[in-house]
Amino acid sequence: MKEISVQELKEMKDSGADFQLIDVREDFEYQMSNLDGENIPLGGILIETDKISHDKPVVIMCRSGKRSAVALYQLEQQGYTNLSNLQGGILAWQQDIDPTITVY
Repeated sequence: MKEISVQELKEMKDSGADFQLIDVREDFEYQMSNLDGENIPLGGILIETDKISHDKPVVIMCRSGKRSAVALYQLEQQGYTNLSNLQGGILAWQQDIDPTITVY
């Protein structure tokens, strides 16, 4: 499984890189705080694969990196080869990038 750090994600965002960010947390978690990714909760990830790009890098994130790893594995089983897991999830983002973001 390919992983990227929150620093790498920040560089991608800051540079305007063409990528897709998928947040697999539940809606209530996403509403509390998010990184402007598309919210597709883990339970529906295989139902909503039509929303996930095959043509550009896709970063999958959650709270800590565990659910996103599960989502990445499930999507790789569907033939995706362009996926990266965000190491540490939004908790790492809060710790290393933006201490003002709300996490629980």
